[in-house]
Amino acid sequence: MNRSLFVALSSSFIVACGSSAAPEPPKAPPEKSETQASPSSDPAPAEAAAATSKAAHKIPTECVDKDGACTVGKDFTKRLCESTYPNVALVLFAKGSPWQREFLTRKTQAWNAEGGASVAGFVEFDEEVLVLDTRAQPPGGMVVSGAGGVQALRWDGSCVTLQSEEVTTTRPPKPKHPRLEWRWFDDAMKAALRKDSDVDAAYLAQRKECKGVSSGDVSKKCVDMDNRLVDAIVQHVENGGELAAPEQIP
Repeated sequence: MNRSLFVALSSSFIVACGSSAAPEPPKAPPEKSETQASPSSDPAPAEAAAATSKAAHKIPTECVDKDGACTVGKDFTKRLCESTYPNVALVLFAKGSPWQREFLTRKTQAWNAEGGASVAGFVEFDEEVLVLDTRAQPPGGMVVSGAGGVQALRWDGSCVTLQSEEVTTTRPPKPKHPRLEWRWFDDAMKAALRKDSDVDAAYLAQRKECKGVSSGDVSKKCVDMDNRLVDAIVQHVENGGELAAPEQIP
């Protein structure tokens, strides 16, 4: 999918979104028959929250140049990073999208300096992220902790703040990706993904092995099937596979 097709696709994603500026991340929706193992400490995505606003938003399609990087712009970044948007993340990472990708030079603690939701744990060495906005140090030579670097999006839809030395534009032989929660995807997005035979096979294998378990101890084979499903979804997105319009956009 070339950039012009990506622009045409993304510009049609107009949807009512809910307020996510709550003291705590919204809770996950009740489990359906389709589940995927996930740590209980992970924040649930904003898509799970009931819409409380009729305001329509669009996923950006044009670069906002920041320090030489193609970013989505400060306003969209602020809204996006208030919560976790896994469906929007797939669209932003889609083949042909113009946003700058960077890769972790080391394992680092995941945190969100903008004060919004974040997924607990670590961002792994060689993990791929998408640059949402750059964070400059204040003028005058004063170094402020947490300033500088980039505000980035992970494949799971969460935001993470990274220092300049923690990322590189040099792509590793095999970039890493965080776990993608199948249960957090919209029904329309699930249907679009399962049109890919590799994704569908990986989903069915994961569902069979994990038996609907969403927390606690899981078997090594279940973890392997989780990883297989993540790889299949990432490959589908990177190959320009079909995606559905997210039900909620920040």
